[in-house]
Amino acid sequence: MDAGADGGGATAPAQRSATIAIYSVKGGVGKTTFAANLAWCSAQAAHHSDGHRTLLWDLDAAGGSGFLYGLEPKGSRLAEEVFTKDRPAIKLIQKTADPLVDVLPADESIRALDAQLMRIGKRKRLAKLAEELSADYPRIVLDCPPVLNELSAQVARAADLIIVPLPPSPLSARALELVVREIAGTTKRHSPILPVLSMLDMRRALHRQVREAQPDWPAVPYASVVEQCAVQRRPVGAISPNSPAAQAFAMLWRAIEAKLAEKRA
Repeated sequence: MDAGADGGGATAPAQRSATIAIYSVKGGVGKTTFAANLAWCSAQAAHHSDGHRTLLWDLDAAGGSGFLYGLEPKGSRLAEEVFTKDRPAIKLIQKTADPLVDVLPADESIRALDAQLMRIGKRKRLAKLAEELSADYPRIVLDCPPVLNELSAQVARAADLIIVPLPPSPLSARALELVVREIAGTTKRHSPILPVLSMLDMRRALHRQVREAQPDWPAVPYASVVEQCAVQRRPVGAISPNSPAAQAFAMLWRAIEAKLAEKRA
């Protein structure tokens, strides 16, 4: 993460932290499900001494990440005040059932955040806030809205790694190209981008073709247990820890940590 973001000269925490953005230019790709489950995987790794206390930061006005953890925002117009610095983020952060996962929920005020960021004029405000939060949360997972605006530009500047969920489709590669082009246009030296096939169903010929074309991309299978996240409001690993979907998310988290280590090397 950039030191001195937002115009300051803050010193990075001694413990190596990372901000991971889950981003897509379109909705319905499993972005929020990815964010909630990857935050849980980070915490589970912590229980085994190789993970981290994790903050799941919801930047999508739909508020899905908090919902998947059984949470509701504390107020209706508070989330944007974190960015104006009228309210400390710590005042809005909520605990979850997992002691190592906290959530900074979204609310309807996020809809106006793009205009707010333009008014503030601080191009690295999100990066600066994430840097401050990293003192308590070595891993921050951003659930990003499917937009191309100032907020997405700030996400690109704040993230150490950008995860792009892509449903198997002939348009997957083009969707990834759009993300890469957008991110490259916002910062000269952007963070690594990791595409992931989401909702992969190997029973379908088209999905098999896409998988064969992209054999090196991580993949999360289509599974009813993933849909149960929204019903039970718990991560896949808490519902069915031995399921292929839970194992896929765990493998993806290991790939994320490997990417972060590779970036630092």
